[in-house]
Amino acid sequence: MTGVVSHAVLLVGVVLLTGQMCGCTADAGRGDGFSVELIHRDHSVKSPFHDPSLTPHGRMLAAVRRSTGRAAALARSYAATAGTGSPDGGVAEVISIPPFDFLMYVNIGLPPTRMLVYADTGSDLLWVKCGNDGTTDLPKAAGGAPPRVVFNPSKSSTFGRVNCKSGTCHAFTGTGVSCDAKSNCKYVYSYGDGSETSGVLSTETLTFDDAPGGCVGCPGRPQLQVANFNFGCSTSTKGAFTGDGLVGFGDGKFSLANQLGAATSIGRRFSYCLVPSFVNTPSILNFGARAAVTEPGAVTTPLLHPDVDAYLTIALESVRIGDRSFTLPQRARIIVDSGTTLTLLVKELLDPMVEELTRSIKLRRVKSPDEDLPICYDVSGVGETAFGKIVPEVKLGLGGGGVVTLKAENTFVMLREGTMCMALMEAHKEDGGMIWGNIAQQNMHIGIDLDKRTATFASVDCATSYPWPTPPSASL
Repeated sequence: MTGVVSHAVLLVGVVLLTGQMCGCTADAGRGDGFSVELIHRDHSVKSPFHDPSLTPHGRMLAAVRRSTGRAAALARSYAATAGTGSPDGGVAEVISIPPFDFLMYVNIGLPPTRMLVYADTGSDLLWVKCGNDGTTDLPKAAGGAPPRVVFNPSKSSTFGRVNCKSGTCHAFTGTGVSCDAKSNCKYVYSYGDGSETSGVLSTETLTFDDAPGGCVGCPGRPQLQVANFNFGCSTSTKGAFTGDGLVGFGDGKFSLANQLGAATSIGRRFSYCLVPSFVNTPSILNFGARAAVTEPGAVTTPLLHPDVDAYLTIALESVRIGDRSFTLPQRARIIVDSGTTLTLLVKELLDPMVEELTRSIKLRRVKSPDEDLPICYDVSGVGETAFGKIVPEVKLGLGGGGVVTLKAENTFVMLREGTMCMALMEAHKEDGGMIWGNIAQQNMHIGIDLDKRTATFASVDCATSYPWPTPPSASL
């Protein structure tokens, strides 16, 4: 999900048992970095928001509706804030469903509190819900999920607050900062859908356990502990934040990748590989040397200076379907966003693409389960595999000359049994409003290197071509 801030998207089970590092240093245990598990909020049975009463297609439809609802809210938000560059310039609508698709477990504090947070490449702040108790009586989520966890700073030996006169407070790129009566740095951070979090900017120890999870405290297990990590200790939220918080992987100073790079030797780089929703295998998020994208056919493009600090933005120079090329807006940019399900394109590009795709697909059109995705086909007579061979590939020409190919699994999605719908919709803001959503990122190894200012894409089978690391023996 893309965040909107005044100046101005993966999951992990993490546990601690390494020796405490001093200051802003840390050790990754192994020289090749570390990996963590990505959990889809709807599809994975590990998610507390997984609803077993829904079919796989029903869960996908729920994800699509989050994305379309967010796009509509963004449109109204942009209209309300036109010309201001900030949500403070108008009233932004808050959507009532969480507009995120991925979660991560993060351990915060000493002793650590394990918290389930949303993960987002479209924002740059890690924040968690803070309070005086370790738990709260929030309603249970779908499927009987337990109450959410609230971080209690008084129970951690390493918690600290950022002073409002410090350089860290002044460097914060949220909607606003101020001083409280005790000179603490109070912050407000807003997102493009109108949701918001506020609290006290703080420091704490984070601990990451190398994937796969489930081996808490294994002596031979590589782990990473980072001290003095800047995060938001949130005391108030507005919007549909049903998890324990959120971690931003974007391009801003306070993102997880930027702070890990500053505190460790693994660099400011990460990669991820998203498995298709129907595959019962975890997706993966990598840091350090493991984030290198070296698969055959990998293409690299520069990261652009974003309109919003947190966004991971690249140049889109051409789009081609078969032998037809399409006119792009001048200096077209697209945001790579893990928190948005669908891909959003400006109307002048989307309309001719839809025309060409529909011209090539000679199947019966059917009514869509979602009015915002009107292009749907009856594939009950041919099957999903055969349909994939009918749909022409979409080739995206990126800055620097690289070409990324979107296959049928990236441009269409099954929203009910036998019904495939186009997973593209109109962006509501022409200047920087195009978004490369996570359906179009499936089965791609995507690497973000903030040191080299590059994004790299490689087509892979994420379920088999990028296997989980083998966990060390618990008896070591």
